[in-house]
Amino acid sequence: MRKSSKPPSLRFFYSAELHAKTIDLLDTLEHAEDPTQHSAALGDLVVELTDTGMDYYFLQPLRLVQVGFVVQQSANLGMAGAVRIIASVIRNIIGRMDKDQLLAICGYMRQLMR
Repeated sequence: MRKSSKPPSLRFFYSAELHAKTIDLLDTLEHAEDPTQHSAALGDLVVELTDTGMDYYFLQPLRLVQVGFVVQQSANLGMAGAVRIIASVIRNIIGRMDKDQLLAICGYMRQLMR
């Protein structure tokens, strides 16, 4: 096994539309005179990315192995409920961030996209 300087990681794929939306919002926030005016949009985007990641890591494998309608529906409802709960936390925290914190989040998101 080849030793790498980077730690192991997992990633998920998302739509080109969501990627474009992400890039557009990060650009907007990073160039805004007052990035805090865009904190609600960033919170919404993080929720959307979280939902997409939950689908990719948990729901897609269930669809792949064809767990059956009832199990699939239970999983869908459970993940939707979990995302609803975490969404309010995400929006609340991001909504309270200052300019420097929001810009740091943008930088971190850009690192994740590499």
